[in-house]
Amino acid sequence: MRYLFCIPLFLFILSVNSPCLATPTTHIWAPSTDVQAFGVFHITGDLYLPTERDSAGNRPDTITNEGLTVGILPFEKFNVEAGFDHKTGLGDLDDYPMYFNAKGGIPEDAFGEWFPALAVGAYDIGTKKDRTDFNLIYGKVAKTFKAGGLNLGRFSAGYFNGNDKLLLNEDGEKDNDGFFGAWERTMSEISDKLWVCVEYQGTRSSYGSWNFGGSWKFSDNVSMIIGFDRYNNRNLADTVTIQFDIDFDVFSKMFKKGK
Repeated sequence: MRYLFCIPLFLFILSVNSPCLATPTTHIWAPSTDVQAFGVFHITGDLYLPTERDSAGNRPDTITNEGLTVGILPFEKFNVEAGFDHKTGLGDLDDYPMYFNAKGGIPEDAFGEWFPALAVGAYDIGTKKDRTDFNLIYGKVAKTFKAGGLNLGRFSAGYFNGNDKLLLNEDGEKDNDGFFGAWERTMSEISDKLWVCVEYQGTRSSYGSWNFGGSWKFSDNVSMIIGFDRYNNRNLADTVTIQFDIDFDVFSKMFKKGK
């Protein structure tokens, strides 16, 4: 029942007819260097469906994540976004479902052809001390590489650190910081609407995983990601994720009219 909200959203996507990158804020799982443009409201509805039982023989609940993020600075070379997520399917943690995030970033090529994209931010800032305040802080760099006329895709690398009381490995020991990276590419040979990605986040906490997937952009403001999440902690059940994303550029247009 938790994911019935996605049905009208999916029907809307099918009814709507630019090149695509990762959905702003994340790739498939971890944050990307993309930052929402000023005044654009980004709405997401994500499902994480277990593909197997966990090591204890239990089938975990489906996790849902509904979120809203908005770009808040009207600058071309430095952007800031802020938002929140509402998560369910996490057992007792569902009593505290709100999580907050923020990110500042400089886009690729902002200060020259070889200048990489840069981002720093925080996410999963919870509201209950030592229960949901995972409070991951990170920095990330990304650059697109080409060989002759061939686009090799965009490579990202970064480092994160979170609450050492909550980011634990399968033995209950703190495992709260590490590397994350990603490779992504728009498959222009097939369609500018098709994007694929492989990413990794370190640690054997619940955040550590390999993620594989792709997205299809139905229109300039509507896309869907389908991916597979393989967790580094093999006590956890792997998941398939389905993510719907819609952008509404209302505020920035009002701002431009006012000027």
